[in-house]
Amino acid sequence: MADDRIKEKLEILADAAKYDVSCSSSGSDRKNKKGGLGNTGAGICHTYTEDGRCVSLLKILLTNHCIFDCAYCVSRRSNDIKRAAFTVQEVVDLTINFYRRNYIEGLFLSSGIFKNADYTMERLVLIAKKLRQEHNFNGYIHLKTIPGASDDLLNEAGLYADRLSVNLEIPTETGLKLLAPEKNRKDMDVPMDYLKNQIIRTKEEKKIFRSTPKFAPAGQSTQMIIGASGESDMHIMKTADHYYTEYNLKRVYYSGYIPISNDKRLPGLGSDVPVIRENRLYQSDWLLRFYGFKRDEIVNERHPNLDLDIDPKLGWALRNLDQFPVDINRAPYESIVRVPGIGVTSAKKIVAARRFGALRMEHLQKIGISANKVRYFISCQGFVPLMSDRPAEMIKHYILAASHTKYKKVFNQQLTLF
Repeated sequence: MADDRIKEKLEILADAAKYDVSCSSSGSDRKNKKGGLGNTGAGICHTYTEDGRCVSLLKILLTNHCIFDCAYCVSRRSNDIKRAAFTVQEVVDLTINFYRRNYIEGLFLSSGIFKNADYTMERLVLIAKKLRQEHNFNGYIHLKTIPGASDDLLNEAGLYADRLSVNLEIPTETGLKLLAPEKNRKDMDVPMDYLKNQIIRTKEEKKIFRSTPKFAPAGQSTQMIIGASGESDMHIMKTADHYYTEYNLKRVYYSGYIPISNDKRLPGLGSDVPVIRENRLYQSDWLLRFYGFKRDEIVNERHPNLDLDIDPKLGWALRNLDQFPVDINRAPYESIVRVPGIGVTSAKKIVAARRFGALRMEHLQKIGISANKVRYFISCQGFVPLMSDRPAEMIKHYILAASHTKYKKVFNQQLTLF
């Protein structure tokens, strides 16, 4: 009977946690087969470490009871849904049991707010503390930080968790006021600021005293819901840029709004989830962090939204054709990495390979570069760019015609009979 109740809680609270994408994970419905070993069951998701390893996490809420009534949240106070709450010991036992069965390598724990921020945060911290101290658990732990919780609790959380995160929820302050009037942005900034300073202070102390305990060694991150409050991509990227700069975030995650109610302030039920927009924002985020682009090169007052039919680097290149062609055998790395179709790894291979001789198109293809995009933007030995004098729209048409994208059906507006 007790096991059935735990199973029911797990199904409810794992389902409620699926809206949180900030562990870069996806749900899994993989089932065990006859003669097989293991069953992911409810609440198991996957995340990727910096070195590319895929690790499984138990991803759940402590509770979906909540004192807030945020219009975009499935756990909002006024929503008529099944409610549940784990005890501290139940989460600890689940984590250890799943870990011993080799189902998971870590825990991603978030929560609705019961009573107040401290009451909820205290329980999240206690779970991490029990896992670390009583069970000597050395797996990954990601805890959500509850805005309004005391500094003492945040400090304790950082000593036991690998990563902490505070959800911004809505990208703009006006959108937050509209959809979650009981919350305000300052309450989210305060814990982020505290965590940033503690992470910096701990790193500095560790240089002097090696025994200084680690504090949130995987840093802090945040998440924004996109498509719920009418914000432009420029607004979203501006907010992300601000938090990367001011709070030293490791990652900003984007979650396309999934319609959950007929609230007039939100896209109605049946509206499409903006998955392509979500993907374009992640691509833009990558360009800012690893390709040397500035935010206003990708989105600005003139181009406030990202193109959905092409990736943001190609969009930038088509708006700046005067910067092409790039001579692959002479240009600096910083220019090569901006060529559509050439990634960071390929750009480094080009710079390394050209030391041994002039590169030709066939050499680039051996490196793994597709000629479809790059042939409009580069020159190399024996090759001059095709149709570089044509209008940007025409080049875009040629590239799209030769592309294979999983989103192609979305862009096809032509009606079909069969």
